[in-house]
Amino acid sequence: MKHLTAKQVEELLNDENQSLNIIDVREDDEVAMGMIPSAKHISLGQIESRMNELEKTKEYIMVCRSGGRSGKAAQFLEDQGFDVINMTGGMMSWEGPTN
Repeated sequence: MKHLTAKQVEELLNDENQSLNIIDVREDDEVAMGMIPSAKHISLGQIESRMNELEKTKEYIMVCRSGGRSGKAAQFLEDQGFDVINMTGGMMSWEGPTN
C-alpha cells in the first residue's frame, strides 16, 4: 500500500495542476468538525456498499482521524483492484484548510 503524509497531500492540493480524489472515511460527527474541502465522505462502514461510486481508473487518497481506518479502507479497496494511497497521520496531522 502506498502512503503520503498530510503535508505531502496538502502540497499536492496546492499544486494547481493536481486533481486529487480524497475519500474521508471518518464518521458523520467527525466530518462535521471539518474535513479537507475537496474530499468526498464515505465512512469506513459504507466503503464496501458504496465502492461502485469510485472508478478503478482513478487514484484515491484515503483519510481518517489518525490513519488507521483509512489504512483498512485502502487495503480493502486495493484488494478490489483500486489504486489507493493512505494519508498517514490522518486529520490529526492535517494543517491545511478544512470546511
